[in-house]
Amino acid sequence: MKKNLLLLFAFCTINLTFGQYYVSSSIGQAIGSAEVKFGEVITVSESESSYGSYGEGTNFQIRTGYFFNDTFGVDFGFGYLHGADQTIQKVSFPSRELNAIARARAFGFTPSVVYKFTNKIYGRFGALIKLGGKTEAVVYDKNYIADEASGTTISQAFGLPAGAFTETNYIEDYHGKLPLGFVGAFGFKHQMKNNLSLFLEAEYMGVSVKRKDSEIKKFNTDVVLASGTVAVSGLYSLDNLPPGYVKNSIYVDKLSNTNTDPSKKLAERVPYSSFGINFGITYTFSKK
Repeated sequence: MKKNLLLLFAFCTINLTFGQYYVSSSIGQAIGSAEVKFGEVITVSESESSYGSYGEGTNFQIRTGYFFNDTFGVDFGFGYLHGADQTIQKVSFPSRELNAIARARAFGFTPSVVYKFTNKIYGRFGALIKLGGKTEAVVYDKNYIADEASGTTISQAFGLPAGAFTETNYIEDYHGKLPLGFVGAFGFKHQMKNNLSLFLEAEYMGVSVKRKDSEIKKFNTDVVLASGTVAVSGLYSLDNLPPGYVKNSIYVDKLSNTNTDPSKKLAERVPYSSFGINFGITYTFSKK
């Protein structure tokens, strides 16, 4: 038993003697992978599908790690994704203009193992865990029609001059369940003087998030004249939502065909996968 403890102590001592700690920070740009259909772009003459991934955007990362020897190490990264706008729905009709986009704002944790192929080239492979954040939907809706069935215009419904319309702006936040994904990267490191080095790496992140709930954070509808003057301010608000809207929604795997509760919706998975390029700087502490 004592012999085994001595061997373990000797192994740890060797690792601490030849090991190295480092910290790094980087910024990167990613494009979506495993894209799915998010929505449609609709005009009078045609309709077009819109595809994307919420993983597209700008990444900021701070990482710390430890090399046990000249080849193997472990790496722990914390990142923030400032996602690019994704088109959910865009409608361009003479009677209506609708622009609905969504974007990710997410924090993640990436524990990985690192392998040095050479002093300049390395690989990093591990797990991707989304710690928090949201998918933010931003909607602008300009509508000249009050009732599509009867063809009643906003001007007729409110007794206003011709050309009046409603202008709706709202923001809805979507939250997901804790996902587990994969991250892999290959990098090139250029050593500078002292303990500093620059690196450039290609990174793949593969993860999808299952929706859990959503909440409308802001909502406002005004009635506006053709001149741009607001005729009715706050026709609808967060405390007075129009029919068909609910402030809070939950997402479930099963929903009865007789369900009449608009706050319950079927769950879906949305992709956060991406390919990206990161550029950063690393500071390596001197060996003990």
